[in-house]
Order: sequence, then C-alpha cells, then structure tokens
Amino acid sequence: MPEVTEGGNAAFHNYLNDFSHIEDPLERRRLALQKIDEAKFGWYHVKAILVAGVGFLTDAYDIFAINLGVSMMSYVFWGGHIPSSTETLLKVSTSVGTVIGQVGFGTMADIVGRKKIYGLELIIVIVTTILQCTTGHSPAIEFPAILTFYRIIMGIGIGGDYPLSSIITSEFATTKWRGAIMGAVFASQGWGQITGGIVAMILIAAYKSQLIDANTAAECGPACMKACDQMWRILIGFGAVPGMIALYFRLTIPESPRYALDAELNKITNAQTSGGSSSASEFNTTADEKDQGFNTTVKSLDNKERTEINQVNVNNGNEEAHNQGPPKASFKDFRHHFGQWKYGKILLATAGCWFMLDVAFYGISLNSAVILQTIGFASSDNVYHKLYNSAAGNLILICAGSLPGYWFSVFTIDTIGRKPIQVGGFAILTALFCIIGFAYHKVGSHGLLALYVLAQFFQNFGPNVTTFIIPGEIFPTRYRSTAHGISAASGKIGAIIAQTALGTLINHNCARDGKEENCWLPHVMEIFALFMLLGFLLSFLLPETKRMTLEEISEKYHGEVPLGGPSISTPTYNDTISSASINHMV
Repeated sequence: MPEVTEGGNAAFHNYLNDFSHIEDPLERRRLALQKIDEAKFGWYHVKAILVAGVGFLTDAYDIFAINLGVSMMSYVFWGGHIPSSTETLLKVSTSVGTVIGQVGFGTMADIVGRKKIYGLELIIVIVTTILQCTTGHSPAIEFPAILTFYRIIMGIGIGGDYPLSSIITSEFATTKWRGAIMGAVFASQGWGQITGGIVAMILIAAYKSQLIDANTAAECGPACMKACDQMWRILIGFGAVPGMIALYFRLTIPESPRYALDAELNKITNAQTSGGSSSASEFNTTADEKDQGFNTTVKSLDNKERTEINQVNVNNGNEEAHNQGPPKASFKDFRHHFGQWKYGKILLATAGCWFMLDVAFYGISLNSAVILQTIGFASSDNVYHKLYNSAAGNLILICAGSLPGYWFSVFTIDTIGRKPIQVGGFAILTALFCIIGFAYHKVGSHGLLALYVLAQFFQNFGPNVTTFIIPGEIFPTRYRSTAHGISAASGKIGAIIAQTALGTLINHNCARDGKEENCWLPHVMEIFALFMLLGFLLSFLLPETKRMTLEEISEKYHGEVPLGGPSISTPTYNDTISSASINHMV
C-alpha cells in the first residue's frame, strides 16, 4: 500500500492521502485529479487564496512603502534632498533580486518539488524586512549600501513567490474557476498597496506634532528627523506581519498532487523499463495473461470481428506508449522541447508580453506628480503636508483605477477567457498611451487624470493579471514552475529598464534647450505605446486555456499525453468494438 504523505492544512488539502488505499498508481492519480478539478468553489479555496496571496500583498506593500519611505529617509540622512542615483538604486534593488528569485526558485520547484521550498521564500522576506528597519549609518559602511544589499536579498524571496504561488494555486484549483482563484491571488497586490497607504497615513498623522512646524527641509530639526526615522522603519517593518501570519500554512502544505503523482508514476515507469522491480514483473505477467486470453477469444470470431479486435490492439498499443508518459525533466529536454517553434512560441509569448507590460506598468508612475496636483494633493515644502499628500493621493488613485481593474479580471476571466482580456487590454493601452503622448499638452490636467485612471484600470483588467495566470497553467507540470519563473523575470527586467533607462529620458536635453522639467515626458509615453503594441501582437501567439484541466492543456498545446492515457477523448476499447461483437463474445 502507498505511504501516507506529509503535509496538509485548512488552506491546502492533502488529496494524495484521500486515495492512499488505492494500489494502482494510475487509478490513484485519476481519482485525486478528478476530485481537485471537479470540486465546487468554497471556503477551502478562499483560504488558499489568502495564504498564496500574502507574497503579492507584501510585494505591492513594499513598493508603496519604499516610495514613501525614501522621502522620509531623505530628511534623516540627506537633509530632505536624496540624490537621484541613490533613490533609483534603492527602488530598483528589489527588482534585481526579484529576477534572481523568480528564475532560481522557479527552477528549483521543478527539481525538488513544491513542498520542500514553499515557505522558504517567505522566511527570506520576513528576515530581510526586519533587518532593513534595524539598519543605520555607520563610519564603517554607507547606509544606502547595506540597505540596498538587504533589499536585493528580500527581492529574491519576493521573486520566488511568483512562480511558487502561481503554480501551487493552479495545481490545487478547481478547473471551472481556476482563473478566478489565480487572479484573486494576484489581486492581493491591490490590497497590499492599500494597506501601505493606510499604514503610512496613520503614521504620518500620529507624528503630526513633530512634523507640522517644519515648513522646509532645512527646518526639520532633531524631533522632526527622529519622527521621520521612526516612521520609515515602522512602515517598512510592518510588511513582515502578513508573512508571519501565513508562514505556518506554507510550511505545512502537502506536495502538489500533480507533481507528486507524476514523480511517482515516472519511478514506476523507469522500474518497468529496467525490469528491476517485482512490481514491474507482476505487471508484465498480468498483462501477458490478459493478452493470451484476449487472443484466444479473437480466434473464435469471424474476419470482420477480428479486424475490429485488431484495431483495439493497435489502440491498446498506443495507450501503452502513452503510459510511458512525458520524458524526465532535464536541461537537455527543456531545450529540445522549447526549441520547437510550436512549443517555444508559447514561452516567447508569455515572457515577451510580461516584459512589454512591465515597462509601461512601472513607467506610468512618471505622471504621478501632475496627477496628484490635479486631484488636490500636490507636493508641498511642508514636511507633514508633503508626506501626507503623497500617501493619501496615491491611495485615492489606487482605489480609482488599479483595484477595480484587478477584480473585473477576477470576475470575468473564466467566462470571457484569458486571451481576449489580454489582447483587448493591450489594444486599449496602446490607444491610451498614444493619446497621452501625442496630445499631452492638449488634453489638460483633468483629461490627463482620466487617461491615467483608465490606463491603471485596463492594465489590471487586462495583461497585468493575465500575464501572471497564463504561465501558471499553459506549461507541462515538469516545466511549469521554470517557465513561469522565466516569464516573470522577463517582466521584472522590463520594470528595471523602465525605472532606469526610460525614467531618465523624461528630462532629456530639457536644461540644455531651456525647457521646463520633464519636457520629454510625452515622448516617453509614446515609447510606452510602442511597447503596448508589441505586447498586443505577441498575445496572438498564446492559446486559450479557460475551463480546461491542466492535463488537457498539456496534451493539446504540448503534445504530452499524461501517464494513464490521454485526457482528451480518444477511441477506447468500448468505442471501437461494436455492441454486436461484444454480445457475440459473451
């Protein structure tokens, strides 16, 4: 009898143990996957969403927190004016670590399994978050250097959460609502941004008496500096709290049923191939006995019926070939599989679309100063008003555009489909960025506000959600995590380019030509429109995956028939033999 496996909690049920009494591994696999795929949406799935969504909540919270935290730090370490290079370094450092984590953890999850490393990435985030808010300046080492180091390591943990939470959610989700469940996990980013805004506003309000009298950065005295120093540490450090709550559930998850069952069946197949196990011998003996009995029956039939039976033998032979399953995961097989255009184009599309999107997703924030001024939350020389307006204004914009967009995707992705939402989102974003770029000085501040909110909405009710979901379900089990990590890393590379190379273009030759600051911003928006157009075109390489099991997706789009036979309808014994022949044999 198969051994009972470890793990399982209120958020991730251990389906393997439900059928541990079944001796036949193929039947055990079929029953376990059927139970997962056909389950009704319930509180079990909600708990899984909360546990898996913690990483994305922390990621978005940190992005919001560091943007405001840098302003707070500037009054403590740089007299209110942080060098632009240092500011960019602190903001980009997390993305650099994220790329490493996405590729590293993504690959490891396909090598050692999901269970062994799920939770490790959250431990990294928690520890480095605490270390960040306890560090300070010293004669031996520069403050920005040590903070950057911690943020890179934290980014590795955040990066690891992308492929792990995506594929684990995908492999435990019911087929009918898999897209909504994965979308809800990713939509935790919206709650992270809102949490960051609320925590920041509470802190700024709590320290108002120490900040309000500082009308300029020069007037921020010892009490003001101490308040800012305490605020940024609390703001950054609070990001570890959600992770601590969810850590237990991640460390006690069972192994993903699809990964565990495929690994078990691969071992059995290898044993049968080598002939080195008694179970393989018994299997072959039983098969031979059945074949002899079957052939004896065939001899008693007429020619027509023999022809039908021979067709069955052909089908059974094909099925035995299918039972060998997909090849074992290896770098060589990875290159061979994705080196074929019909499979490689899918990875190109998932990685390319994510790259194109993130260039503009992180670059749209370049308009924030103008937008905040339009809604009455302009920057101020007063320390209190500057910090409060930044926190409150960005919180309003998130609620107006980003958050609704996330949940429109969640509620429609399993009915409209992944591909239509992504293609439509890229098309609308291309048009919006063209309008912002070519008509920047004509639409006015209120028009720009409307376009900004629409861009935020259609990024999330569009490719920002779908580029996360599709890689988590479109690839075979043995490379699902690796391919998702590669796709996600491509997106972060796009974000780094947007924050560094393209971000500096907004002031291109402005001082030399005697123009106002950010004079090149309209042209940068035009560049973003080009990236959206490229994303639109790449999206046509993607197939649709809604309401299909993961095995059906692998079989249809990667030509991989799972162990135990095809999941998509194929001729079977009963389909091939006529009822008359069966009656005659009986």
